[in-house]
Amino acid sequence: MEAKSLTIIVPVYNEIECLERFCESMGAFLQQTPLPTKVLFVNDGSKDGSAEKIRQICQRNTSYSFISLDKNYGLSTAIKAGIDNSESTYIGYIDSDLQTSPLDFLLYFEFLPTYQMVNGIRMGRKDTLVKKLSSKIANSFRRLMINDGIQDTCCPLKIMDTAYARRIPFFNGMHRFLPALIQLQGGSVKQVPVQHFERYAGTAKYHLFNRLWGPLNDTFAFRWMRSRYINYSLSDKHISQTIVKHEQV
Repeated sequence: MEAKSLTIIVPVYNEIECLERFCESMGAFLQQTPLPTKVLFVNDGSKDGSAEKIRQICQRNTSYSFISLDKNYGLSTAIKAGIDNSESTYIGYIDSDLQTSPLDFLLYFEFLPTYQMVNGIRMGRKDTLVKKLSSKIANSFRRLMINDGIQDTCCPLKIMDTAYARRIPFFNGMHRFLPALIQLQGGSVKQVPVQHFERYAGTAKYHLFNRLWGPLNDTFAFRWMRSRYINYSLSDKHISQTIVKHEQV
């Protein structure tokens, strides 16, 4: 039987003020996780010293690794890069701004492997009024247009089956549709209430325009992609392993 393991992807873009405190919070989870767990920082072209801070963290703690992108590509690309560089059974995702707690991952394990994704629902959100309203509008529009049944699709606290994560059709903005993209493959998503906190330090990377226009525009892109998505199952299989060599005439 295959040993289960977990890699937690942490995209980072200019979050140097949060990283040490984030590691303290993650350390509490690593002491309790029931699965062998690694943390993979994805430095998304940070310019504030985050790259060097991440390097220092990884040098002193073998539970942490990192990759650095050559420039800032955005959250969707950072998540894809993390998935591409993970070899574990499951892949988790959390932001480094400490608005969600790694300890809430402990609530997820009882639902694996029954579900192919466990997705958080942020309770009592500690966001600004503008952020709450834009998120509510975008979520309502998404549910109306794609009917995925997901209450909080952008909650940055997820665990996915790696086999499903690797088959996700990636595009800019796909991070807003991860649960729906798992469902598109026939996977099941469990939603679990999680804590939410005020940002520990630093500044948010999204503003009103990209909180509203980005999700609305990407919803139409998702609908187009879903209508053309290729998915199939085999009923039988026999593939010969013999390689026939033809003699040169």
